[in-house]
Amino acid sequence: MPGRPTLLSVDDAKAMSVAKMTDLFRDHINPGQLHFMKLLGFDKVKIESASGMYYTDQNGRKILDFFGGFGSLAFGHNHPRIIEARKKFQDEDRHEIAIAFMSQYAAALAKNLAEISPGDLDMVFLGSSGSEAMEAALKVAERAAGPSRPKVVYAENSFHGKTKGVLSITDSPLYRGEFRLTDNGVKVPFGDIEAIRNAFEADPQIGVIVLETIQGGGGIVQAPPGFWQDLRALCDKHGVLWVADEVQCGMGRSGRFYAFQHAGVVPDVTALAKSLGGGKTAMAAMIARREIYMKAYGTPKSAMIHAQATFGGIGEACVTAIEGLNIMYDENLICNAAAVGDYLLERLDHLKSRYPQIVKDVRGQGLMIGLEFQDFSQTLPALLRPMVAMLDDKLKGSLSGFVGAELLRDHNVLVAFTEYNRNVIRLEPPLICERKHVDEFVDALDAVLARGVARIVRDFIATQVKGKQKA
Repeated sequence: MPGRPTLLSVDDAKAMSVAKMTDLFRDHINPGQLHFMKLLGFDKVKIESASGMYYTDQNGRKILDFFGGFGSLAFGHNHPRIIEARKKFQDEDRHEIAIAFMSQYAAALAKNLAEISPGDLDMVFLGSSGSEAMEAALKVAERAAGPSRPKVVYAENSFHGKTKGVLSITDSPLYRGEFRLTDNGVKVPFGDIEAIRNAFEADPQIGVIVLETIQGGGGIVQAPPGFWQDLRALCDKHGVLWVADEVQCGMGRSGRFYAFQHAGVVPDVTALAKSLGGGKTAMAAMIARREIYMKAYGTPKSAMIHAQATFGGIGEACVTAIEGLNIMYDENLICNAAAVGDYLLERLDHLKSRYPQIVKDVRGQGLMIGLEFQDFSQTLPALLRPMVAMLDDKLKGSLSGFVGAELLRDHNVLVAFTEYNRNVIRLEPPLICERKHVDEFVDALDAVLARGVARIVRDFIATQVKGKQKA
């Protein structure tokens, strides 16, 4: 028999130094990702604990979380009711995996999601990630559309996941890499109803359209007024099924449970993930109209084609999601997201008016906000702009990175970035966010921007040089 390998224990992991953690990340996870973390100074942080709106690092420093795990922390870190629900589940030795039997926890969660969802969105598939939920959404829609209508419309700058099915409708050369993907996609500009109308009229093989209700990776981009109502009417006219990706913008983030509810329309299929796991587990759901689901999987012969995977509806994850949904309404978090989001937009608009040479745009809804910086050349004196403008594409993301790094280093605030428009800082704080947290964040951002671009860049470079000298 082989000997026991040298394994690290849980206590070893907890006690690990930043230097050791860095070495293991480089050697066993992703050295390329570590490169960017070092550029931003994020590699110097070891999170020891988290509560509510704050992380606490190895030095006892509290870091305000305006990143929110790309919208995964609606309830903040370690909400006490979620912790208690999970602890009770464990203490009572309840069952986790119920593949051979029906699960009361999966059934209750599915019922709750059907109760919350508008119209006849009431058939639920449970999974573990946004990619899995979107795969399920795409599959149910394609089967319901039928083999004579296999084509899928998707949008420019879309992000629907990294698994191979939904990667085919994710508009990113970076993520697509050189993978061999499905070739049934039809790409249109996001929010362009005429482009969609033309596509539908030109190609009767189109059976499905998949769109994020608010584009997250695209830079917090919303469709123009009236778009979703027009899309619903257009889909009904042509018999095309509409899949609404609410993985990031759902769960109350926009100020309604689903972002599409602002338009008063209902898609044929939708998907949730991220915050559905309460910040403590991986949980996702596809919710389809009964007619669509039954057409795809409603017979004994077809029921097992896409049954839940081994961990779909796992007990403790379902309990976490059930408790989270109850908290969302008990603590009025959806209305809070709308009200505090309005206040955040108001304060950021004021900053935009103070620093028009730096801040290009502020946009979003609820607690899903994008802060877009000008191209680098536009932040410089007019005489220098033509010379630097040629480098704007290569410099995209540099200013947002510099500002994000300084917010963390000097002001203990964490923000996120976007995949496509790298000039955008993405703000998705937990839905428990209060006006005082907005003030803390905006005051810190104001202090950074007040220094001017030249000082921001100079200090960033100085920090990099200092870090290399220490290394």
